[in-house]
Amino acid sequence: MKHLIILGDGMADWPVPSLGGKTLLQYAHIPTMDQLARMGRNGMLHTVPEGFHPGSEVANLSVLGYNLPAVYEGRGVLEAASMGVELQPDEMAMRCNLICIEGDCIKNHSAGHITTPEADELIQYLQAELADEQIRLHTGVQYRHLLVVKNGNKQLTCTPPHDVPLQPFRPLLIQPQVPEAEATARLLNRLILQSQVLLENHPVNRRRIAEGKDPANSIWPWSPGYRPQMQPLSHRFPQIRSGAVISAVDLIRGIGAYAGLRRIVVEGATGLYNTNYENKVAATLDALRTDDFVYLHIEASDEAGHEGNVNLKLRTIEDLDRRVVAPIYEEVSQWDQPVAIALLPDHPTPCELRTHTAEAVPFLIWHAGIQADSVQTYNEVAARAGSYGTLQGDQFMKAFMQ
Repeated sequence: MKHLIILGDGMADWPVPSLGGKTLLQYAHIPTMDQLARMGRNGMLHTVPEGFHPGSEVANLSVLGYNLPAVYEGRGVLEAASMGVELQPDEMAMRCNLICIEGDCIKNHSAGHITTPEADELIQYLQAELADEQIRLHTGVQYRHLLVVKNGNKQLTCTPPHDVPLQPFRPLLIQPQVPEAEATARLLNRLILQSQVLLENHPVNRRRIAEGKDPANSIWPWSPGYRPQMQPLSHRFPQIRSGAVISAVDLIRGIGAYAGLRRIVVEGATGLYNTNYENKVAATLDALRTDDFVYLHIEASDEAGHEGNVNLKLRTIEDLDRRVVAPIYEEVSQWDQPVAIALLPDHPTPCELRTHTAEAVPFLIWHAGIQADSVQTYNEVAARAGSYGTLQGDQFMKAFMQ
């Protein structure tokens, strides 16, 4: 049997008053997700272990069954793997956002969803102006980039910028957790402030402002770490002789790299509501024909949640059902080779809060011949009555791979 995980990043939510107190999954028109819940088995999954921040790197590693205390080294190292940046043992990697600051506050974590070509021009400029033998910058995708610090101390308190929209940035600058990290914190905070001076009047930002767009007028490094020690999934689950990961996001592709999955880059995949769903579906089906396991990650709902846009998030959830889940189910249900499908978010991203939370998320598992439970719809409330109960750690992956 082949295995497919469809992950709708951040699509879980809180009850929304304007939707009659329903969550977005309860309110949305998602007939295929509901059908799979009805035909399969359901449950809840804690994806954020106690003591960990509810970031996507934590939650996706947890979905895949990794022991977070043993393997977690932050987001930057995972994105470095996706970008092909080979970290040396003495190099610390950090995610480095391009953000928009308005006045003294962080307006948004994405510089108004800056395009990759614009961002590349800015990152290359900062690399030329700021890099030395200790630091260097690498362009990623859209607002998500990489900062590498030689001999940096990772014992830092860093605030993810998507957690603090509209808050003053100065109290959120990097703090050392131990005296040995003070020099690293000073270096990183100096880079942040220098970037603001350098980017303020850059031609890219002047054009964006003239077009009514948010400027990318600061970097924001966070999530430091060194190269992690992760076993490939094939070492832990003999059912996975070969596998693939499909995502528009460097973070997820980096997790896939360390998990031993081949990374499939899909033309037109943006990580936003306008991503090319059809190309992602085609790539998923092609991968399932040759691989035992596919991890299909869709980012759009998470970004809509960060924007606090209920209508847009509803659209992304319904697009996921209509343009991804439905055509995949319709195709694989006709195959002679059986395919098990799991569907879940990695974490909630409530529109009300505009950032991630650590509550358990609903999941469903379906394959031909599975004994269905009593759940009739797919959402945060219905899944609580599912036959799997509430799982944590590697229990979800073990259940899915059985």
